[in-house]
Amino acid sequence: MHTLTLRSFLALALFGVAGCLDRAPTASDAGPVLVPTAGAPASPEEELARTLALGLRSPVLRAYLRAQLRASPYREHKVQFQQFLATGGQHALQAIAAATHRPTASVTQAAGAAMPLELYLPVPAHRTAWMGEGRILVATAQADRDPPIAFDTAGQRYVLDPTTPPAVPVLALVPVETDFSTLPPPNPMMCLERCGGAGSSSGDNGTPTGGLYMTQAHFTQTFEGWLKGSPEFEVHILGQKGQSDSLADYQCAAEHQPAPYYFDQNDLDWSGSVLLFSQAQLDAYRAAHPGQSVRVFVVEDDDTGCIIKTDNPGFFAVLDSLNHKLTAGTDTLKKGTKDFVPALAIQKFLGLLASIINTNDELVGNAVADSVAGELHSGFNWVVKGANNVTNGWIKLEMR
Repeated sequence: MHTLTLRSFLALALFGVAGCLDRAPTASDAGPVLVPTAGAPASPEEELARTLALGLRSPVLRAYLRAQLRASPYREHKVQFQQFLATGGQHALQAIAAATHRPTASVTQAAGAAMPLELYLPVPAHRTAWMGEGRILVATAQADRDPPIAFDTAGQRYVLDPTTPPAVPVLALVPVETDFSTLPPPNPMMCLERCGGAGSSSGDNGTPTGGLYMTQAHFTQTFEGWLKGSPEFEVHILGQKGQSDSLADYQCAAEHQPAPYYFDQNDLDWSGSVLLFSQAQLDAYRAAHPGQSVRVFVVEDDDTGCIIKTDNPGFFAVLDSLNHKLTAGTDTLKKGTKDFVPALAIQKFLGLLASIINTNDELVGNAVADSVAGELHSGFNWVVKGANNVTNGWIKLEMR
């Protein structure tokens, strides 16, 4: 954008928020009580959160940030923080440096010392309500269960409730979960719904793809703290790794997968039609692994999409021992039609490493047939069992 155009836009945006009263959060605000706490920033990310909050004393920077967030094509209107500082003629970087009386090189160095971060308003009500006022917090946290550490535009520090967001709008400055390397693809379901497909999954020639489908899902919690925004549920098909007793990840259905494996659940409930494993994949797996079954495994992704990162090696051993080892499934002819039925699970170890830099994925659970789990949920036929055999949800699976 040309400098003159940018200045003109910012002048108009500034005029729109000039009448808003900027003040620090107070105990009289609705929601959890906000009381400043003592303590200096304990990490590069906390220091950056405080620096950004101080910079947002500038109404011009607030207007510019709001415009960038609204224009973002990524989920929940996220922007990559380090890119936000570097692009647009370094407008944000210069504004933060000026508002905090720091050299731009100092701010750049601090941003470079931190892990890759994304910036956005994770609470939908905050995204709607924030018009660029100075009554805003900048918060950061490493893990979902960590109490967010926040700063207001006066630099005061707050420890927020990790389960309930405050009424005051909160900007999250958190480890990157989004792939900012490419523009996000259009929602595949938009075409399926508008092109007469009625949400069905088809192959390249437009004919329906046979295989294992999920048509409904319900989870008992989001497995995502409010500061991390909406959950990113993924459904993985796990099977035998080579001829070992370990598991490999054969297919993933998730938000950034192409149709027919596109699956985007942002709340506790979902219904639709997503292919989990095609008939061709099932046949190829059976040929390579005679007598072996597959697991349907659900995770809530915390950083890299469709790559499972976990540090819970004993998960499957406990699950299998409490469900007669019938924690997998296979396709079979039943009463003249294909069905996905419970089967013995032999493999116990997920040969994947926990994340070193970002937080680990949440293991929502392994699907167990309702007849095996001894639980019936109307409209569903498989139960999602988490750590220690706790029920974390239920799904409907069917063969087509």
